[in-house]
Amino acid sequence: MTERSSLVIRPRHTPAVVHTDVLLVGAGIMSATLGALIKGLEPDWSISLFERLGAPALESSSPWNNAGTGHSALCELNYTPQRPDGSVDVSKAITVNQQFQLSRQFWSHGVTQGFLGDPRSFVNAVPHVSFVRGEADAAYLKARHAALVDNPLFEGIEYVDDRSEIARRLPLMSAGRSDDETLALNWSEGGTDVDFGELTRQLLTHLGDNGAEIHYDTEVRNLKQNADSTWTVVVKDTRTGEKTRVNARFVFVGAGGGALHLLQKSGIPEIRGFGGFPVSGQFLRTTNPDLAKGHHAKVYGKPPVGAPPMSVPHLDTRVVDGTSSLMFGPYAGFSPRFLKEGRLTDLPFSIRPGNLFSMLGVGMNSMPLTVYLVKELLKSREQRVEGLLEFAPGIDGDDFELITAGQRVQTIRRNGLSGTLEFGTCAVTHRDGTIAGLLGASPGASTAVAAMVDVLETCFADRLDAWRPRLLDMMPSYGTNLMMDTTLLSDLRRWSDKTLRLSPEDQLA
Repeated sequence: MTERSSLVIRPRHTPAVVHTDVLLVGAGIMSATLGALIKGLEPDWSISLFERLGAPALESSSPWNNAGTGHSALCELNYTPQRPDGSVDVSKAITVNQQFQLSRQFWSHGVTQGFLGDPRSFVNAVPHVSFVRGEADAAYLKARHAALVDNPLFEGIEYVDDRSEIARRLPLMSAGRSDDETLALNWSEGGTDVDFGELTRQLLTHLGDNGAEIHYDTEVRNLKQNADSTWTVVVKDTRTGEKTRVNARFVFVGAGGGALHLLQKSGIPEIRGFGGFPVSGQFLRTTNPDLAKGHHAKVYGKPPVGAPPMSVPHLDTRVVDGTSSLMFGPYAGFSPRFLKEGRLTDLPFSIRPGNLFSMLGVGMNSMPLTVYLVKELLKSREQRVEGLLEFAPGIDGDDFELITAGQRVQTIRRNGLSGTLEFGTCAVTHRDGTIAGLLGASPGASTAVAAMVDVLETCFADRLDAWRPRLLDMMPSYGTNLMMDTTLLSDLRRWSDKTLRLSPEDQLA
């Protein structure tokens, strides 16, 4: 069990109005990452964080509320769609991979600087694998491999279709299969499993130890911009009912599904037209050590027809508190809540005149998604286990328990007179750069560093020249296309592998 440092919580005896340079809403990986970046860039700035729950990382950042995949597009087939002519579009995969490189570098910087602890407490090497069945999908996977194998970002990716080799690498998934079944893999050794909950806690410990005011059980109730462009934010202590007004020069809304409501309350025009579509999820999980020992990989398949990208089936090795387990899923569901600990009124109260047509348009144009969600909701436990058995026919479903994962709110964006449902993350920023918030889901936490760097670049453009040397110290590839500088890519990969203990030598230790 990894020993966790307790967070520094400052006294709550504050005046009616308090002042801060930076106000962070939510104690998840996004706010924690942005806070750590700002503390490194401007150590004298005051930072205040408010979280309505009683501890950090209890929503989507919790290790059991997400799959823990270090999303670098090594195995996720939705990032490499097949074109009508049979070729594979890898542009999205390249973007996501480069974003994750920044995360690896910033975490390595944190370890070397001592504000992140033993890297194995939050990141571990786990192969990333794409898995398909049937001749047509095997041909697609072969074309995907051909499109990626010469790209330096995907160095070492393999195409494997030999059944004996597949059985050696994935024994749990090979047992009980027909010898006539066509199987194929894309295999990448450079994948990771990440405990974003532990990573969040360590980043917030660092902030608290360096003067940040961190408040739990405190809900942001309202926010309004003042004539001098600062923000007055009303927060409420949910234990005592006491309200406090906080004056902030910059506000970041990193509240997960709760961000939409708060940005709407802010009144910034940039949020008009945005809506949210909540999708809940469940996983089958086993902590049986024998099963966990028999499968060491994150294996992603192809999504069912009509399913959103976040519903791609995958069988994952998880490492939480130093213990390995397996998760399979996700099984999508629906709840009107925008957070796991949210309110049933979240969805209806998010509908405003400015996004009504966006919401209606998506509702009319997303019938396949609706049909898919209804089918998912009607599934019995036995039917969920059937999905697991397609991945691992020889497994005993009784070894798995059903757990509820975090709530995801997919972004609805205005598109003409209608709306478009998007399956990525989206930063919404006021034109004066004094407030920003993050909407959406996958790849989410894995690319938190890149997303927060984008926020810094947009909101503090006048400071970038002064910050650049420090940003390069934190992330040496900042501003560089790593595909164009393979020497730097190779050097940084070796450095982060060594620092984060992801190298083959560390795995044998």
